[in-house]
Amino acid sequence: MATEYDLVIVGGGTGGYVAAIRASQLGLKTAIVEKGLLGGTCLHAGCIPSKALLRSAEVFAQTKKSEEFGVSVSGVELNFPRVQERKQGIVDQLHKGVQHLMKQGKIDVYEGLGRILGPSIFSPMPGTISVEMNNGTENEMLIPKNVIVATGSRPRSLPGLEIDGDTVLTSDDALKLESLPDSMIIVGGGVIGIEWASMLSDFGVHITVIEYADRILPLEDAEISKEMQRLLKKKGVNIVTGAKVLPETLKKENGVFVEAEKNGSNQSFEASKMLVSVGRQANVEGIGLENTDIQVEKGFIKVNSYMQTKESHIYAIGDVNGGLQLAHVASHEGILAVEHIANQNPHPIDYSLVSKCIYSTPEAASVGYTEEEAKEKGYNVKTGKFSFRAIGKALVYGESDGFVKIVADKDTDDLLGVHMIGPHVTDMISEAGLARVLDATPWEIGRTIHPHPTLSEAIGEAALAVDGKAIHS
Repeated sequence: MATEYDLVIVGGGTGGYVAAIRASQLGLKTAIVEKGLLGGTCLHAGCIPSKALLRSAEVFAQTKKSEEFGVSVSGVELNFPRVQERKQGIVDQLHKGVQHLMKQGKIDVYEGLGRILGPSIFSPMPGTISVEMNNGTENEMLIPKNVIVATGSRPRSLPGLEIDGDTVLTSDDALKLESLPDSMIIVGGGVIGIEWASMLSDFGVHITVIEYADRILPLEDAEISKEMQRLLKKKGVNIVTGAKVLPETLKKENGVFVEAEKNGSNQSFEASKMLVSVGRQANVEGIGLENTDIQVEKGFIKVNSYMQTKESHIYAIGDVNGGLQLAHVASHEGILAVEHIANQNPHPIDYSLVSKCIYSTPEAASVGYTEEEAKEKGYNVKTGKFSFRAIGKALVYGESDGFVKIVADKDTDDLLGVHMIGPHVTDMISEAGLARVLDATPWEIGRTIHPHPTLSEAIGEAALAVDGKAIHS
């Protein structure tokens, strides 16, 4: 049986289900095809479960330091099965919420693998979706006027470091650990690798991070990377940068052994397990792209500024299109695509206005250009920086490491970028994001009266520091 729709979305992750909700709001008859669970990677194998574990790690580490706050406790122990149980409870609750939203929006959900068909008896254009149903029933045929591909991504592996899910893990595997190892090597010092390094270190696991670039978090501002490395080392994390892991040296006997080349010589590393965290690759296989004129470049679906592929009625959003691999970006790309389909004349996304977050301890967050990027783009740069050590609320929290850094244009006073590392900065970055959207200047941020005592005072002081006017420095 064939069913007609205004829109069919292949993939029910954050980008897909948000797009479906927006389409429902605009009166489009909409269906989602999802082979796994609604919510996708973010809800089930990424954002939410990892942050639940990070929170448990943070509480455990803070409890062990409770004497500093005048609170005496004894016998502090980690119940890791309970940690995992709490994580799963949060995921299950949010999953039920997404299912409710689908019913509320009268969005049809097909549980199965969706493939795009070429021109056929159903349609003269490619785009009919054949759904191989999970329950083994006959394939469903969906005939949409428009399609959104939102199939997401999966962890990338390195040739020779073959993932076995037991000794050599991806982040997906690590989320399912039933017990914690004594030690772990993390290959890759990007966002995911650093979050896991922070979390596992707080849980008491001995961590070594091996990063190929000359610094961890190579896409962040250099001062943020330097401070993150300092604070992780302070927690006992061993960080090795400028090192290339040699897969041919990998041995898996009573744990894992590997060598890495650094400065022309090899160093040896041993641990109970290894986590490979070297980025993510798009899920473009097996979904019928070969039946269309859709272009795939470097493993990602090529799209224009409205998320359209070369087949103008087929769109691609989220990790699969090679842009910023962030859940909130996927959501907004989904909304953009749907509004374009519905002739709402949406504005393309300015990715320099997107806030990025790292949920380690300490947290880091940024929006806009780093100091290096601003200079490369030809800006005459001025910066302001303010430490949390001078912020009363940070001292009250007992978390005074870190700072806020603001990058501005010396000629026009335009705000170019804001970078933070320290307590709760992933919540604070939205002020900077709004300032970028509104094209605010550091002077205007500094003139904003930030309540006292709050962590946000650091933003106001950093803005004043751009012109040498910080009050408490």
